[in-house]
Amino acid sequence: MPICLGVWLIGRPLGVGAVGECNGVWRVLIVEDDPQMREFFAGSVLRSPKLTLVSSVATVAEAKALLDQATPELDVLLTDLGLPDGSGLEVIRHARLRNPGCEALVISMFGDEDNVLASIEAGALGYIHKDAAPDDIANTILEMKAGASPISPMIARRVLNKYLSMQSHAVSALAVTAQAAIKNEVLDVERGLLSRREQEVLELISRGFSYSEIAESKSLSVHTIQTHIKSLYGKLEVHSKMEAVLEATRMGLLPAQSAASVPR
Repeated sequence: MPICLGVWLIGRPLGVGAVGECNGVWRVLIVEDDPQMREFFAGSVLRSPKLTLVSSVATVAEAKALLDQATPELDVLLTDLGLPDGSGLEVIRHARLRNPGCEALVISMFGDEDNVLASIEAGALGYIHKDAAPDDIANTILEMKAGASPISPMIARRVLNKYLSMQSHAVSALAVTAQAAIKNEVLDVERGLLSRREQEVLELISRGFSYSEIAESKSLSVHTIQTHIKSLYGKLEVHSKMEAVLEATRMGLLPAQSAASVPR
């Protein structure tokens, strides 16, 4: 919940009177190593009666220490990503860990989609490029606290392009997977094309056995074996032993070396 307390700047209290009597004020922490930018952000926050500046620091270590000590808890984290001792992502994650209710707004020179997505994954609710930073940072913070997710138009376009690219790759991968599944399904059908007995006869043919030898090994008549062979010839659409073995090998019904032992 927003509260009203004295303003803190660079870790030093300016006194309750600096803010005056107020209700519903959001507590803000600024993390920015550039002195001019830090002063610009702080000045914007200080001008808003709905915000109170708890502190303005320049490093990850300072920010983490302040987050650990902050009582009551902070409501807003305004941070850069490129800091002298690390990344603003560390600060965002630490803030979310210490106080899940603290909402983070990134204002950085890093405008690439990878940094934007990494910030969002870390917990940031907004991302503003410094070149497109609004004159009224305070208003941007208040919009975020009201439920908006402020993002610079240039960055929004890059993130959208990244998302569309990811979607395109996902669709392509899905198409490849679907094609593989269809191919496997066709192969499964082809492997199940012959009956068990026809498959046995085919395998014996591929090993060079004669009709009579196959009939004897299966305790069947030569006529029955010929019937099975006629049936499998029809299913494979072939007219000889060699063609049957070659086609069956192509379809994956027989190992590749089978055709070598078939009499021509």
